[in-house]
Amino acid sequence: QVQLVEDGGGLVQAGGSLRLSCAASGSIVSINAMGWYRQAPGKQRELVARFTSAGSTNYAVSVKGRFTISRDTATNTVYLQMSSLKPEDTAVYYCNAGIIAKESMRFVQRDYWGQGTQVTVSS
Repeated sequence: QVQLVEDGGGLVQAGGSLRLSCAASGSIVSINAMGWYRQAPGKQRELVARFTSAGSTNYAVSVKGRFTISRDTATNTVYLQMSSLKPEDTAVYYCNAGIIAKESMRFVQRDYWGQGTQVTVSS
């Protein structure tokens, strides 16, 4: 059983910073792409930042230069450092990972999501 556990959301004033973390655990064989998405009320879920399977990074245009994604491969943890936060960054942030895990006698690749963590930026 694979789990993604997020931490670090909260309430912050505009211009402030927050750091999110997401730790993957379970019978993990390997992790492909891993990163962060967000969903604001009434809007579709969108990519914020992620590591691709090749190890490169993708960022949404709206967060480039303000957010930084990093990871610790030894602990299967990905971080999102968010700075210069704006009210429009308010959303539920979800961790996502493509993971190959051992299930019974097989290796199975699935797409996993965390439970989400609320980030609220006040003006």
